[in-house]
Amino acid sequence: MHRRGAVTHNGPVTSVRIPAAVLEHARSTAARAGIAADTDELLGGRAALLGLRSGGRVSAGGASRLMAAHDGWCALTLSRPDDIAAVPALVEADAVVGDPWPAVERNVHDRGVVAFAERARLLGLPVGVLGETGSAAPVFRRSGDPVQPCGLTGLLVADLSSMWAGPLCGQLLARAGATVVKVESATRPDGTRQGPPTFFDWMNGGKLSYRADFTRPDGVRRLLAVADVVIESSRPAALERRGLGPADVPARRGRIWLRVTGHGTAGDRADWVAFGDDAAVSGGLVGGSADAPEFCGDAIADPLTGLHAALAVLESHARGGGELVEISMAAVAAGYAGLPGDDERYCAATPSVPDSGPELGSGNDVVDRLVADRLAAPC
Repeated sequence: MHRRGAVTHNGPVTSVRIPAAVLEHARSTAARAGIAADTDELLGGRAALLGLRSGGRVSAGGASRLMAAHDGWCALTLSRPDDIAAVPALVEADAVVGDPWPAVERNVHDRGVVAFAERARLLGLPVGVLGETGSAAPVFRRSGDPVQPCGLTGLLVADLSSMWAGPLCGQLLARAGATVVKVESATRPDGTRQGPPTFFDWMNGGKLSYRADFTRPDGVRRLLAVADVVIESSRPAALERRGLGPADVPARRGRIWLRVTGHGTAGDRADWVAFGDDAAVSGGLVGGSADAPEFCGDAIADPLTGLHAALAVLESHARGGGELVEISMAAVAAGYAGLPGDDERYCAATPSVPDSGPELGSGNDVVDRLVADRLAAPC
């Protein structure tokens, strides 16, 4: 999507531009899933909460940049301290003092976006080359025996994901009646806990918080063994190294294991790190024009993936579950990239945040009782 659209109004100070066709397709996806959610709020809510607005070649959140070279465009995200620390190695300099972006942009220009992205990925940095990823539906693989489908009330969801896409999926399932347990460690909690609390609260209000020790993972393994749905968004090998992958946890009939990734699980892409803005660029979901692309919305691959992930879980649940579901942020974005972009709208719906997000570990006792009850009376 490379066309500058006719904006319907000047827009409020805190807003992001999103093509009307993207909003409408997201709206129809929510309707298919039976999810009672305002898609304008889902896609533009973080910007409204945090006072962000569309920034052209700088993402609404400020951590990603669109950059050009002779072979195209790419987007790099520098949102974590480790990302900033890796810049000297990225540009092959002894040190980079002050603002890292001029050095990064020169390196992109000199090296070319494909070679630049290859080096960035070797360093574990989140980067996307414009349009490198094609559209792909979620992958469903049989992983266990299905059960007779029932309602969502009473469904136990273990949410090991972080940031936006996975937690939004969990939030939508909680709104539909499921009991959702947010699993974090004290040493590495969800990164959004360190940011503005309203966003964390919006994504995680209404969930139980379970503080886990991944160096002694027996408690987490018991929870995963009794959960009806597991949501995870780490790179595929991360949980498997701890013996917590879908093949490592005792089987439960009907369990749905949702794996949210940046770029899929095949080959080298399984190790590619992604955030919402660079994943959207990888999928080709941008605004502007072919020779002057701009970021679309605010980390838009995140909320779109969260919405489609919830739909995938509900589809699997309707079949009785017993499936491993894999969904890629870049591939979801690519599915929207071909929609008309000639009518951009300002999206500034402010979410209602009725509940505070749970304090880390505040639900451990409740969760332990839930696990014990389910172990005593397995399905």
